[in-house]
Amino acid sequence: MIDFEFVSHDEKSVTISARSQITGKENKMVLPINLGKFRDCRETYDEGTMIQYAFPMLNAEQREFLMTGSTQEEWDAAFPEEDEDE
Repeated sequence: MIDFEFVSHDEKSVTISARSQITGKENKMVLPINLGKFRDCRETYDEGTMIQYAFPMLNAEQREFLMTGSTQEEWDAAFPEEDEDE
């Protein structure tokens, strides 16, 4: 998991800021998990559990953000899908 900062949080979500490993841009994302649960999941992840099991409530895009700081738009621009006909 990359370095990130908590921007804000409430009882239902946390907002995280992280630098994209693809573009170097600072990105923010709101994750649908409270701070206490996030910390518990992070501890599970740090103990070696795969991210999809440590953070099962997050979707693939949200988990990718935690790992790389990258948004789906950045990922799509950096790694465009190829046409199957090519």
